[in-house]
Amino acid sequence: MRQSRHTHETAALALAVLFLAGCTVGPDFVRPEAARIEGYTASGVSLPAAGTADAQQRLSVGQSVATEWWKLFQSAALDQTLEIALAASPTLDTARATLAQAQEAVAAAAGAYYPQLDLSAGASRERIAVTRGTTTASAVTNVFSIGPVVSYAPDVFGGTRRFVEQESALAELQRFELAAAYLSLTGNAVTQAIDIAAAREQIAAAQEILGVDQRNLDLVRVSFEAGKAARTDILSAQSQLASDQTLLPPLRQQVSAARHALAVLAGKAPAEWSPPDFDFTNLGLPLDLPVRLPSALVRERPDILAAEAQLHAASAAIGVATAQLYPTITLSASWLQQSASMGTLFDGSNGLWSLVSALTAPIFHGGTLEAQRQETIDAFAAQLGTYRQTVLQAFGQVADVLRGIEHDAELLAAQQRALETARDSLNLTQDSYAAGQASFLQVLDAQRLYEQARLGYAKAKGQRYLDTAQLFEAMGGAWQDWKDPAMQAGASPPDRGDVSR
Repeated sequence: MRQSRHTHETAALALAVLFLAGCTVGPDFVRPEAARIEGYTASGVSLPAAGTADAQQRLSVGQSVATEWWKLFQSAALDQTLEIALAASPTLDTARATLAQAQEAVAAAAGAYYPQLDLSAGASRERIAVTRGTTTASAVTNVFSIGPVVSYAPDVFGGTRRFVEQESALAELQRFELAAAYLSLTGNAVTQAIDIAAAREQIAAAQEILGVDQRNLDLVRVSFEAGKAARTDILSAQSQLASDQTLLPPLRQQVSAARHALAVLAGKAPAEWSPPDFDFTNLGLPLDLPVRLPSALVRERPDILAAEAQLHAASAAIGVATAQLYPTITLSASWLQQSASMGTLFDGSNGLWSLVSALTAPIFHGGTLEAQRQETIDAFAAQLGTYRQTVLQAFGQVADVLRGIEHDAELLAAQQRALETARDSLNLTQDSYAAGQASFLQVLDAQRLYEQARLGYAKAKGQRYLDTAQLFEAMGGAWQDWKDPAMQAGASPPDRGDVSR
């Protein structure tokens, strides 16, 4: 009778526990509000004409970034390079493995939702006292036991749910870290390709300048042989040629460094693979530039979403710490076959069963549990500050890039005018020198102005391409359209319980 009553009491307790399982302590996470600002700069950004020789770019406010945005540069070589990089990048492999690890952590945490089943087996040899009448003697006996043990800790106050929620948020964090790695890889690869093209453009400018130097030297020699120029003019022309020849080695080193960096980004050793020779004749400039609204940017940039996931994890950690302040209940049941010999171990009369319920309530821990909960609250406040700073830095980056593109157009137009004027001035001065109406010093002055304008135009052209690529990256790079299997698997963490309560 006593055992029956105890069984009913245990069942009643289990039902009560299951009824209470809907209680989840701790705050429910609420996503931070999207930014309500409408722009990134204090005044609007307008793109002036870059000059008659260069295309006009346009800002498309509210437009999303195109899938595989680098294809807007209209370079088959660049497309192929990005394909190689996305397939072989060790950085992406690391991020994928880290995401898989985080997803398994979610599955491991969610296992606490279910009863745990174990098999218990044991064998012992014992000396026991045996009393027969007035005589007590000792005897040695064997004890064998085997049977299943079931244990279950009902999630009465939601500590398990909050822990699963925390692990799920951390898995989302790793998913966004993978997206950020993808965005960084594609952005850096395009940047290195443009660096190669920009350096090659400057090399072409330097070689053009050396051609002008050689023309000046030939012009001076003709005048010298005709007795119209002094030998100092020849030395000056030779000195200018030798000085301008120093322009080439640093630019060639810049090309080499960019090529090596691009090879590493593609997951290749520089000796194993060499990227194409990019230049601006096979790289088109995207003309329609997408500008997402700030309210959309905070929902699409992976670094902001990663900071939000960390904030979510910090919120769930408060619930985990709060649940530690409440009682915990465990239920266990076992069925053991026990016998003094292996031969009779599975005899039906040797079966023993037990049902156990236990409650543990914290009474005094020296303030540890309260301090741990306050620690998670402070951690949440710190993470909220980190999130806000991440958003502000993203807005600042976009503002810088937009202003950069605006100023690139202004600079390119000014450099084009300067180049055209300097070229005309140089040609006129050279003709005047040949006619004996100008000194060679005037030729050198015109030559220096032309050199500055020619190199300045090449640099401004490269910077315009670079800032355009950086805008696509700052806008989030359309990572959501990336068809990587790890990203698709990471879209929904394992569903082993309700973590949205």
